[in-house]
Amino acid sequence: MMRKNYLLAAVLAVALAGCTTTSLNNDPPIQQPGDGTSTGANTGGVGQGTVTAVQTNRGGDNMAGPPGVGKVVYFDFDSFVVKPDYQPVVEAQARFLQADTRRHVVLEGHTDERGSREYNLALGQKRAEAVRRSLTILGVNDAQLEAVSFGKEKPAVQGTTEEAYAQNRRVEFSHRR
Repeated sequence: MMRKNYLLAAVLAVALAGCTTTSLNNDPPIQQPGDGTSTGANTGGVGQGTVTAVQTNRGGDNMAGPPGVGKVVYFDFDSFVVKPDYQPVVEAQARFLQADTRRHVVLEGHTDERGSREYNLALGQKRAEAVRRSLTILGVNDAQLEAVSFGKEKPAVQGTTEEAYAQNRRVEFSHRR
């Protein structure tokens, strides 16, 4: 099943490679808007790996991102698929980073509180890496990007409602110069 998903993603990448308005996220597959389904199953198997702590407050070098552009991409439960709803945010961030190649962005992956600490660190990393892949596909230099995970350690909101969980499943753009 996993091989079929990657094959489907590769076929989509080849088919749409010449299209200037379509961005591809080869891994994971693209989710269809509004219906909660995706072109492939993405319900488990978040890889186990080593995650190291990252210091993101570098004393005053936090910079604002592009004005009027969202700085957060939200995800569905147990998913690291960048939804089409957030493609305009990713595209605007990519244009901003391409316009100033001295600028860097830390992509901070987060999860809701469900699941173990280790699982959520891995899932947060996969979310940050999915946004990173989207940006590099759009032409951003990989040296400008850093993907880190905070897992469930830094929730945006407290609570155990679905609304609170939804706000915590995210990747935040933290701009640096």
